[in-house]
Amino acid sequence: MVLATLLFATMGVCVKLASAQYSAGEIVMYRGLVGTMFLFLVAKSQGLPLKTKVPAMHFWRSLSGVIALSLWFYAISKLPLATAMTLNYMSSIWMALFLIGGAVMMGGARVDPRLIATVLLGFGGVALVLRPSMGDQQVWYGLAGLASGMLSAMAYLQVTSLGRVGEPEYRVVFYFSMGGAVAGALVSLTTPGGWHAHTWKGGLLLLAVGLLATGAQLLMTRAYGTGKPLVNASLQYLGIVFSALYGVLLFGDLLPWESWAGIGLIVTAGLGATLLRARNTPKDEQHSVSES
Repeated sequence: MVLATLLFATMGVCVKLASAQYSAGEIVMYRGLVGTMFLFLVAKSQGLPLKTKVPAMHFWRSLSGVIALSLWFYAISKLPLATAMTLNYMSSIWMALFLIGGAVMMGGARVDPRLIATVLLGFGGVALVLRPSMGDQQVWYGLAGLASGMLSAMAYLQVTSLGRVGEPEYRVVFYFSMGGAVAGALVSLTTPGGWHAHTWKGGLLLLAVGLLATGAQLLMTRAYGTGKPLVNASLQYLGIVFSALYGVLLFGDLLPWESWAGIGLIVTAGLGATLLRARNTPKDEQHSVSES
């Protein structure tokens, strides 16, 4: 999960650079197209089947993920970036609420309150790093960002379910990438300005976005398919830390003390969630995981 957040943050740098030449819809489309083609070639070369026995689960995972991504891009276009990022990262809060609600309704295992505390601590760190703000005329855009976080949480839980029924990571990411390519193409067709011409720099940036997103999606799918959702949710906040450090190193951003304090909270939350996961995992399970 940590490596996935690093790849996502690196992808964000490429998206920022590519956005000077392409629209958001085009970037989403090419991101999905590169992932679909790459995974198709890998599957065919290694004889891995793309046919699935649970198409409905893939459909709902792809639908919720693509809508969440589209709403997030919409919120980014209308809100301050920090606000849109914070609303999207509320997916971890939504995930905790969904798990608590499910445990209560189904009478399942109790959700560890300490893991919920790490999620809340990490989100507090996100708020300190990004320091979101929103005007009175931006409420509807804020609701779009909030919905993107909620749908992202649903998508992550669906990824967990797909992992539990034995769906391999490459197949989950393949169908999600295909859905993103289709949705991005539809958005681009309805966006004023149409398609933009390619340059070598632009083409390489789009290729990097697609490959980085595919790698990150594979790692994230593996993490959610085999690990605990709330542990992954806490570690996912590290994407904000990597993005902030990229801003300092590549774009000359200056971070105030609140941001450094927030980074400290995010790292603390991630370490706390990981330690709790290790303590709650039986020794024989830890041994088998380390061998694999």
